[in-house]
Amino acid sequence: MEKALETIKSGGTILYPTDTIWGIGCDATNVEAINKIFDIKKREKTKSMIILVESEKRLQDLVDVPEMAWEIIDLSEKPVTLVYDNPRGLPKEILAEDGSIGIRLIKDDFCKKLISKLNKPLVSTSANFSGDKSPMKFSDINPEIVNLVDYAVEENREKVSQYSGSSVIRIWSDGRVKVLRE
Repeated sequence: MEKALETIKSGGTILYPTDTIWGIGCDATNVEAINKIFDIKKREKTKSMIILVESEKRLQDLVDVPEMAWEIIDLSEKPVTLVYDNPRGLPKEILAEDGSIGIRLIKDDFCKKLISKLNKPLVSTSANFSGDKSPMKFSDINPEIVNLVDYAVEENREKVSQYSGSSVIRIWSDGRVKVLRE
């Protein structure tokens, strides 16, 4: 945990287990670190990445949360990423072209502790090259990716994820909802 925290705070990138698949992460407010992840993944900068938060308070600090979002979060049986309008305090480099951002209120203990100690949201994007299969366990990650990040977390390397990703739901402040990925 301490090494991961130190790496993120110094502008580095990490490989880490989430409540779904293994992810590449960094401080979601650090533009240089965000750009490093785009380079590592060979991902177009027009494709946004999601962020993870550990608490309802941090979520509310970043976006206005429509009532419908709380219902979706409460009722969802699997991890769910909600896409919100008009985020606050985040660099444009992490936002979608329309200015929205995908945020997942994380339930995983390791991630909750890490984000809480960092005291900032954490970027979360699948630990693969853009277009490749998502890693369900650490050994599925391309060794080249492991070498490109600044630190790979030791925690849960043997664990196989039960989810190949989160559901992604777009939610607008006017109450409209659209499922982007089940």
